[in-house]
Amino acid sequence: QVQLAESGGGLVQPGGSLRLSCAASGFAFSTHIMSWYRQAPGKERELVAAFTTPSSTITYADSVKGRFTISRDNAKNTVYLQMNGLQPEDTAVYYCHANTRWTDYWGQGTQVTVSS
Repeated sequence: QVQLAESGGGLVQPGGSLRLSCAASGFAFSTHIMSWYRQAPGKERELVAAFTTPSSTITYADSVKGRFTISRDNAKNTVYLQMNGLQPEDTAVYYCHANTRWTDYWGQGTQVTVSS
């Protein structure tokens, strides 16, 4: 059974930091591109960051470059998103995503709220 379990969301003040984690199970983690998406109220879901394999190419949305860092630990089947310098516009539900050419998996999401 495929599972992507996000954790680490919450309420943080502007300028603060959070670290999201996504623990994966039920599929070959190391062969999958791992990504973080987010969806704010009334907006479409957007790609935040992606970490490919085996090339280890990393891609960020322009809006988070220099503030967010994606990483993965294939031994722990976990992908992380370190978010620094959070701003109110970063408020959204953050989703973990895993895919290959033949697969496409989503987590349930974790809420991140940036507010004073």
